[in-house]
Amino acid sequence: MPIVNFCRWSLAAVVALGLAACQATPEPRGSVGIPAPIAQAPGITPTTEAGKTTFAFEPFTGAPGNIADDLSKSIGTEASQQGLVLVRRVGAPATYRVNGYLSATGQTSTATVFYVFDIVDNGGRRLKRISGTETISGTSGDPWEAVNSDTLERIANRSVVEMVAWLNRQ
Repeated sequence: MPIVNFCRWSLAAVVALGLAACQATPEPRGSVGIPAPIAQAPGITPTTEAGKTTFAFEPFTGAPGNIADDLSKSIGTEASQQGLVLVRRVGAPATYRVNGYLSATGQTSTATVFYVFDIVDNGGRRLKRISGTETISGTSGDPWEAVNSDTLERIANRSVVEMVAWLNRQ
């Protein structure tokens, strides 16, 4: 069993290093040499409120359905508290789209959730990457079983705070 744990941690380290290597992303509008990220089709308004930037989260990749649903709710709650406007209808126009990727690995007594959120413009160009990890205790099998609402709320809080900070730098 120790070799299995070593392989899991090795895989987790490779994933984390791979994600860290992808951190060099362009800054939002206003940065030197970076064109405005929005290229809207005529007649499409990307805002739900006058002057508000909107974000549409695409379905999360890698997480079980119940975890993805609970994380979506946590992000919605946090976005509301932080003043971030989310578009909730599938396929609805939005200023930015957010692609989320999650994975989890476990040890004898802990689990680690890796998360990545790519903010992309309507052309699919990545403008910002938000990533992190959450280590939690209490796993003896499937690492997703250790994920609870507190973990998801921390992921949502950190992600939304970083999105708001990125947006405010524009």
